Amino acid sequence: MTDRSFDTPHPKRLWTGSGEAIFSVLPNTILTNFYSDRSENALLWNLIYARAQPTLSLKALLALKPLWGSADLGDDQDDHLVPYYWGYHRDGSRLQWLDDTLADVDGAGPRTEVDLFLLGERRLIAVESKHTSGFGRCARYAAQRCPEIHPANTDDPHCRYWEPGPALFTNLLQVGSRPTSESEVVPCNVHYQLARTLLVGSELARRLGRQFALWVFLPRKGWRALEPAWLDFVARVDDDLAWRWMRAIAWEQIRSLPAR
Repeated sequence: MTDRSFDTPHPKRLWTGSGEAIFSVLPNTILTNFYSDRSENALLWNLIYARAQPTLSLKALLALKPLWGSADLGDDQDDHLVPYYWGYHRDGSRLQWLDDTLADVDGAGPRTEVDLFLLGERRLIAVESKHTSGFGRCARYAAQRCPEIHPANTDDPHCRYWEPGPALFTNLLQVGSRPTSESEVVPCNVHYQLARTLLVGSELARRLGRQFALWVFLPRKGWRALEPAWLDFVARVDDDLAWRWMRAIAWEQIRSLPAR
């Protein structure tokens, strides 16, 4: 039986919406974070849920001055964006094709967890939400179990993100050649979280027939710490349209949108 001891996040962490059906289906790994004093998930839910009743305006989001991103995207059409928090609509339903996409990209390993998808009629935006943490790196590399660099420490012959198929990092990114034990710089480790989010989002958008964009929401005061990694990552994106639509937006700007 699944332990649902965290079904109801601490009321001090939620400003509104605690009765939504999504809280009966979210995994405990997501729900547990709501109990943290620096909860990234509570920040995301509180600021987005109150402003998406039931959708967010793409034009309103693009009107916000980003920390990084193109000022003019040449698109004056609005799109009504439906939020999917950690892959779920607030009514508890799962985003179509997401699980199939995760299976194809991530295989049997841990699933890529995208904090927020914004689904419109024309666009799919994947949002990486940050509060006090940095961008995630490869856990296997940190544990010295990377199949490419530490082959003696693992039974896996190769990393799936360097094998042909939908998970291949170089499908969308310029990250150099397959790393070896002699590699001094390993971009696939540094950009592991963002790269997987880019792969999953791009493939999901293709299946849904949408144009894809990858954004990050973060506190303004945290931008200086994350800016170097973000700039290095976006410089490696091997798709001009995807690059033009990437944005880093401060939570303070999101907060300026009217709550409903």
